Amino acid sequence: MSSSKKIPVVKKELLFPFIIITSLFALWGIANDLTNPMVSAFKKVMPELSNMQASLVQFAFYFGYFFMALPAALFIRKYSYKSGIILGLSLYAIGAFLFYPAATNEEFNYFLISLWIITCGLAFLETTSNPLILSLGDKQTATQRLNLAQAFNPIGSLIGMIVAQQFVISALRSDDKDASGALIYDTLSETAKSAVRENDLDVISVPYIILGLVVLAIMVIIIFTKIPKTADEDKISLSESFNKLFANKNYVHGVVAQAFYVGAQIMCWTYIFQYVDNINENLPANEQLTATWFNVAAMIIFLTGRWIGTGLMKTINPSKILMLFGIGGVVFCAGAILIQGPLGLYSLVAVSLFMSIMFPTIYGIALKNMGDEAKIGSAGLVMAIVGGALMPVLQGSILDWGGSGFADEQILGFIPEVNFSFILPLICLAVVAHYGYSTFKKSKA
Repeated sequence: MSSSKKIPVVKKELLFPFIIITSLFALWGIANDLTNPMVSAFKKVMPELSNMQASLVQFAFYFGYFFMALPAALFIRKYSYKSGIILGLSLYAIGAFLFYPAATNEEFNYFLISLWIITCGLAFLETTSNPLILSLGDKQTATQRLNLAQAFNPIGSLIGMIVAQQFVISALRSDDKDASGALIYDTLSETAKSAVRENDLDVISVPYIILGLVVLAIMVIIIFTKIPKTADEDKISLSESFNKLFANKNYVHGVVAQAFYVGAQIMCWTYIFQYVDNINENLPANEQLTATWFNVAAMIIFLTGRWIGTGLMKTINPSKILMLFGIGGVVFCAGAILIQGPLGLYSLVAVSLFMSIMFPTIYGIALKNMGDEAKIGSAGLVMAIVGGALMPVLQGSILDWGGSGFADEQILGFIPEVNFSFILPLICLAVVAHYGYSTFKKSKA
């Protein structure tokens, strides 16, 4: 009697390296979601910034991925995955420590440079870790294995969100209000305003400086950890790698889908703060909503969806799951646009369930059956994170249509501009759904 042997997602002998590399997924999750609320925080601390200018926080943060992903891929191609990880952690720590002089000088542009350097480091980590996880086991379980590793990314994100709320947003004094609901900051003398500004910029910088120390500690552990060398396919030239990648429509379309997905994710998790602020305009002080807790709920739903999606992939084609989740995201984005008040907010939170499996699933589908060119291919998919730099700026410009408020314009006579701005994530998730459909159709053929 013969029986088919079940292929493990992670082999026992590779379990420890898998755990070590997976820990990095949580580490960049902390940076991502500690930074998302900073668009709102900087707008409050520096009221002279427009919504679009404040969104440059996300542009600086996610542009680092685009800038450094290809150099990172070339670096690890020449040296090793471990060298790439160590260099990435070094840049991460340097960028975090630069928040101290940025706060001291009270210069917004210095903060943007610091964020950019952090993500240059994260580009190394993501370009290295994703293909390394894919290679740590059987090809048949590669996408499932990457979803499993990526499931720990939201845990880091939750930590980042909670730190942002408890130690940054709740500690800011720029948005304190009196009993009538008016900003106290507006009534202060210039000297008092300067003191509040100095205090709040210090509040913003401290978590990043502490994070830099944590990163250094993890880097020391990585230095003394043996990372296995993966079994590469026959090495091919760099030009041949590019030629094969550009000729691979599945890969090229995957890069496009990844850019739109990341844009949707960052917009939903960044502008939920403005969405809640608009709802709070019509609520009494004792019923005000806290945006961070809805963001935390979204992340818990996201994490749950990632685990559910990983389990479903044991029996369902990943492309089909991607298509169905993309359609679900479109539907709930429409709810966030059309439904006013808390119900619209609940619909926005629910979008995270459908975004949960998208990044690793697109990644796995796009790099399927690649050999040595996967290292350069990985860089293209990490460069696609630039969608998170460009899309929030576009959404911020929609918020500025009628002024600095969030409902200065009523689209079609009843949709506040902050609600309407979520038309951008809706379009992005429709692109992802189409990629799932097209690759599912090809896999069936």
